Amino acid sequence: MLNDQAIGAYLERIGRAAPAIADQAGLRDLHQAHLLAVPFENLSIHLSEPISLDEDDLIDKIVSRRRGGFCYELNGAFALLLEALGAHVRRVSARVYGQDGFGPPFDHLALIVTAADGTGPWLADVGFGTHSVYPLRMGDSAEQSDPGGLFKIVETETGDVEVAKDGQPQYLFEPRERMLADFVPTCWWQQTSPQSHFRTGTICSRLTPDGRISITGRTLIRTSGGARAEESLPTDSAVLAAYREHFGIILGKVPEVSPLQ
Repeated sequence: MLNDQAIGAYLERIGRAAPAIADQAGLRDLHQAHLLAVPFENLSIHLSEPISLDEDDLIDKIVSRRRGGFCYELNGAFALLLEALGAHVRRVSARVYGQDGFGPPFDHLALIVTAADGTGPWLADVGFGTHSVYPLRMGDSAEQSDPGGLFKIVETETGDVEVAKDGQPQYLFEPRERMLADFVPTCWWQQTSPQSHFRTGTICSRLTPDGRISITGRTLIRTSGGARAEESLPTDSAVLAAYREHFGIILGKVPEVSPLQ
């Protein structure tokens, strides 16, 4: 459990003031604030930085070092904040939908949250890149409109739960509660396997009030009101400046994709 100092630092990181409570309204606000402030990024993989799911390491990276991460890190840290603010959180294993159907278990970490006021459960996910801006209601098979799209959550015949966005499957998760340590082997695989899509390119992306801003490779991408604009970053100094300006990430060198073994 985070102490008061760590809670205050985390809230400052996402631009929210203490005190806060993770009731229904607070959960929505914290979810959106996290997406606006903390980027989805895989830079550690391409900077040869080991990724640790130890709780202290998660808070150090995301709060103290003001970095982002991928699902295990972002949702792992967000769960700690929500629990410290009075919510009950279940960490669940999800299989991401791709060209060959749903991937393996533990491919993604999502959160099932009962808010501090007893409302919910809600599907909270600040670690899937482009997803819902606000938590989604569980137990409701009707379509849910969100600034991120039209979402539908349906329980399957096997008891798993499928999440779809704009009519397309996103992932399938087991309602069974997991420990963060259960995700360590797949987190390691995502960092090291030539088959991991996180190894094939760099990405750093966060929500903005009217779209998204991303850096992939040496290209800065802005989306606003449905319009997309790309800007080439021709030098190392331009890349590093863009990370600093748009994400508050200060790096000593440009993340580079290493040859796959």
